[in-house]
Amino acid sequence: MKRFVCTFILGMALAAMLQAQEYPFRDTSLPEEQRLDNAVSLMTAEEKIGTLVGMGVPRLGIGNPGATEAIHGIVRGGDADLPSLGNAGQFGGGWPGWTPPKYTNSTAFPQAYGIGETWDREMAFLVGDVMSYEARFYSKDNPHKALILWAPNADLARDPRWGRTEESFGEDPYLVGELVAAEVKGIQGDNPRYWRGAALMKHFLANSNEDSRYRTDSRFDEKLFREYYSYGFWKGAKAGAMSLMTAYNAYNGIPCIANPFIKDILIDEWGMKGTIVDDAGALRFLFQPDMHHYAKDVNEAIQMALDAGLSRFIDSRFDQVKAAWEAGFISEEVLNERTKANLRTMLRLGLMDAECPYDAQSFGSDEDLPWERQEYKDKALLVTRKSVVLLKNEKNILPIDINKVKKIAVFGNRAEKVLKDWYGAKPAYRVSPLDGIRAKVEGTDVEVKFQRWDSDGSAQELAKWADVCIVCVGNHPGTSPDWDDQSVQSPWGYGTVAGDGRESLDRRSLQLETEDLIKVVWQANHNTVVTLISSFPFAINWTAGHVPGIVHLSQCSQELGNALADVLFGDYNPAGRLCQTWVKDILDLPNMLDYDIRNGRTYMYAKAKPLFPFGHGLSYTTFKYSKMKVKKESDKVLVSFNLKNTGKRDGEEVVQLYARFKGDDASRRLRGFERVAVKAGETVRVEMEVPLEDLRLWDAENHEWALPEGRTRLMLGASSADIRLKKKVRL
Repeated sequence: MKRFVCTFILGMALAAMLQAQEYPFRDTSLPEEQRLDNAVSLMTAEEKIGTLVGMGVPRLGIGNPGATEAIHGIVRGGDADLPSLGNAGQFGGGWPGWTPPKYTNSTAFPQAYGIGETWDREMAFLVGDVMSYEARFYSKDNPHKALILWAPNADLARDPRWGRTEESFGEDPYLVGELVAAEVKGIQGDNPRYWRGAALMKHFLANSNEDSRYRTDSRFDEKLFREYYSYGFWKGAKAGAMSLMTAYNAYNGIPCIANPFIKDILIDEWGMKGTIVDDAGALRFLFQPDMHHYAKDVNEAIQMALDAGLSRFIDSRFDQVKAAWEAGFISEEVLNERTKANLRTMLRLGLMDAECPYDAQSFGSDEDLPWERQEYKDKALLVTRKSVVLLKNEKNILPIDINKVKKIAVFGNRAEKVLKDWYGAKPAYRVSPLDGIRAKVEGTDVEVKFQRWDSDGSAQELAKWADVCIVCVGNHPGTSPDWDDQSVQSPWGYGTVAGDGRESLDRRSLQLETEDLIKVVWQANHNTVVTLISSFPFAINWTAGHVPGIVHLSQCSQELGNALADVLFGDYNPAGRLCQTWVKDILDLPNMLDYDIRNGRTYMYAKAKPLFPFGHGLSYTTFKYSKMKVKKESDKVLVSFNLKNTGKRDGEEVVQLYARFKGDDASRRLRGFERVAVKAGETVRVEMEVPLEDLRLWDAENHEWALPEGRTRLMLGASSADIRLKKKVRL
């Protein structure tokens, strides 16, 4: 009897498979639109509703793509640092019968803030490429896939108090847009028909405050909408991204989940015809009385969101949406359109075809894990090295010469561990700063001693003993207490230190809680280097004024310690640059909820002199700029100049091109950058192409992009405050 049942089930499955193969949408020679229309026409209302809540279409053999967080490594499991990851449904699970994946590791890169500090499109591409490869690894032969990557984050870090600054590439729309576009290409791959992973950008739009984000309203005009807040998303769409996540907040009074800009701009204007999702809980907040209260009930909220263009609810129940359908709140036309959008993502991922080239990728055996390959460890190290920013190097205290320095004292609460953030990958290993420093001097006569705190004056004694002191301090990305091996997660929306922040919690302070440790060590030994490992800027005014050496890098990379040691000891010449203005005082910032950046935000509109300017970063060598030429062609401007390495070390310079437009209220705007390697003593001719498209401003009167009239000043330099060459051009 058992054999008969099994044979019957196999027979039914085979019959269904053969039938599915006969459907027109299976014909890969047909145009995409025709295939999608046919698939929609074959589906029942219940199957269409299923796609709105993240289901596939099993009857037609169309698989569920699943999803995964992927800010700087795909998130496939928990971690002792952060015991709870919240709603399992957002990671491709959460339904009956779902079980966690066999593996939970993946390659862990620096936080997005650190990727932004590389100022390197190739690094953003590399991160996206690795993440989608590992997502395919997790998805092979697995019904619970992870092919929609919730990345990149195209939000702008307009204020350093924003708790999710760590997830942003920076404050400038051009820099962020270029890195977003590069990561999108890395995630989706270069196959003209299929995506390796679907890049789902987040969070649209103007989501850069955490406190009360479920009901706040980001208010600003059309010009800032185009030139600032949506610019990075637009660049991502141009690079091929068709999907994104809407933000919790409202924009000019209308919650983003139900805002007309979804259909009017994202879909119709930009061609983003893939999956448009809400953020977890956003549907409820749309009608909840103590939140937006924009809709009267859940049925009206579902109607508003779908009519606006949303195609998927992350955490809505099937029966909830079905009830709205049966009550007449969803039209058949809208249901078909939104289903088609979700199917488009499935089609591009190869889930509607018998074969997809990314299914045949060489993963090796089941035990040949990508994150354990040396190739991927090297990639994590490369990105981390490139992210290190040398903020200060007075009297060339760095790099450390182990032929002269024999006693090194390491201090601080960020020396012993690599911490994990809320949406970080779980690495298979972690190299802490202390590990990296000790490994660097292994086999030499250099002695390394460590002390975390100075509670009894002994740190000062250790500092006096040392030839050089290294103080490793910074935030806790989980806003958790430093209680050694006790794993404690701060409650949602709370933190233990005013200067820390994360999702659901904005920072209450820009002060570094551990700056007093730096003072104590420096008082005993002026040969002090501060390693600031943080997810955002701190107003380290005393440190910047007294300590001779300061480096910055972000949290979470599995290779953090090795990359840091390579820089500290001169095996790698740093060239990272700040992706955000570091202000001196919280009073230099407007009100947190003032989204009109013209009132004093970013390098473009700042009124106070910063502690460190946007684009700042030093090298162990020096560079000279000369012989700038500008030539305008029909569709671009060509800028060329000589760049000479005038020091004794090979190095990289991040050359930055700013534009000052006639009549513009911004002091300058970034419009080009390149990370250029130059050998010691050599001169290279650098050529930069700037498409005229990137030199346009938004004409609010005519509601279109337009080239500014008059002469535009183009400025080349090493930061927004360090301009070396200037030329004017008429666009």
